[in-house]
Amino acid sequence: MEHIEFVREAHMANTSSAKKATRKIARRTDVNKARRSRVRSFIRKVEEAIASGDAKLAQEALKAAQPELMRAAGRGVVHANTASRKVSRLASRVKALSV
Repeated sequence: MEHIEFVREAHMANTSSAKKATRKIARRTDVNKARRSRVRSFIRKVEEAIASGDAKLAQEALKAAQPELMRAAGRGVVHANTASRKVSRLASRVKALSV
């Protein structure tokens, strides 16, 4: 990971602890962006499988996406209720395909 100066406001941090906090926030932001992107990729794979009409592929994609979504919720990238809602809605769409 490369070092990025992270400033949200027009003024710089004054204390050393505040400067460190901005560095930490920048690192966490990068990690969280990557995690959020990974979750979106898994969701996209499920939705593409649903759109193609392949129930077996959709089921496999959902099985891969569900733990990824819950892991993101556990790490605070997305809210737990949001993750559960997304899993539930995807599962109901996959179930409708196989019926």
